[in-house]
Amino acid sequence: MSGAGVPAGKIAAVVTSLEMLERPAPRPAPAGLKLSLHHIARPSLGWFRALYRNVGEDWLWYTRLAMPDAALAAIIHDPNVEVSVLRSDAEEAGLLELDFRIADECELSFFGLTPKFIGTGAGRWLMNQALERAWSRPLRRVWIHTCTFDHPAALAFYIRSGFRPYRRDIEIVDDPRLSGVLPRTAAPHVPIIA
Repeated sequence: MSGAGVPAGKIAAVVTSLEMLERPAPRPAPAGLKLSLHHIARPSLGWFRALYRNVGEDWLWYTRLAMPDAALAAIIHDPNVEVSVLRSDAEEAGLLELDFRIADECELSFFGLTPKFIGTGAGRWLMNQALERAWSRPLRRVWIHTCTFDHPAALAFYIRSGFRPYRRDIEIVDDPRLSGVLPRTAAPHVPIIA
């Protein structure tokens, strides 16, 4: 089968959506991690975007950076959206956003670590916290999506955490490095074709 080309200036990713329909047993996190998760009731847009960029720039997270202020505020200030920061002492180590805006569901909208904490066990610790918070409500399902630009271990990590893949899509968008939303050095594993 022959594939269709992706026009110059665009990027294409395979997006995998995953879900869980019941609360899994927590996976043991490595001992000795000094981590804490802090809910931020009404995050400032500047703080949110800075943490989002720190966590996601290597993976081409751009949507919240390109979003107008009013649109971003409408999401992260919604009472049914929980934004939390993972901390190691005073250092910001990760971002968790849980979206409960659809009745009986929770989307792990954003889940990620800053580069320093990838591979330390902090992801497993954060996922345990995320699932505990999500399933503390009466839900039918929890879901998340990842794509081929994400960390190479992300999909397997979500499956080990209890999620089951249920859908795959192709997403083609303007390359955010060409519009200046992200620096041209972001995500060096994804070549720029201008």
